[in-house]
Amino acid sequence: MASFNKVILLGNVTRDPELRYVSTGTPVTEIGLAVNSRRKGPNGDWIEETTFVDVTFWSREAEIAGEYVTKGSPIMIEGRLKLDTWEKDGKKNSKLRVVGDRLVLLGNRQGAPEGGKGGAEGAPRPKRVDAPRQSTPDDAPDYSHSEYDGAGRDGGGRAPDAVSPGGSDDDIPF
Repeated sequence: MASFNKVILLGNVTRDPELRYVSTGTPVTEIGLAVNSRRKGPNGDWIEETTFVDVTFWSREAEIAGEYVTKGSPIMIEGRLKLDTWEKDGKKNSKLRVVGDRLVLLGNRQGAPEGGKGGAEGAPRPKRVDAPRQSTPDDAPDYSHSEYDGAGRDGGGRAPDAVSPGGSDDDIPF
């Protein structure tokens, strides 16, 4: 049976990241992420819940997190779940964490929106910070940087052979 392990989280960083290097020289950064959710309870009142998630970034993503991310920063991460297990004093322990593959900064260092008012209703515009992924032999190809989505359309929803009336896409002012 096929498996799929993908996590997308949007939240605020709970502590300043500490960039360190393992014995091979590979950078690693661990951060805490607070993800808030809101739902209506049985009596109709709103209930706010916060989930705290540990996230580990490796290689270039670790360096980016160490340089640009601070406590309170709003970020989005894409990654995968990983179960860490260890034994201490004869007792088996385990912890579920996220290994971050992609980091998207949603504000500047002070958490303010970048580039003016941003998107809808003054929301900050996401700043995408992608580092090249390092492939491993069992890693599937990464099509996330493809100009066409999985349905055979470009980012504007058109088929690849669609022609814009009056010129090319380079004429569009956005």
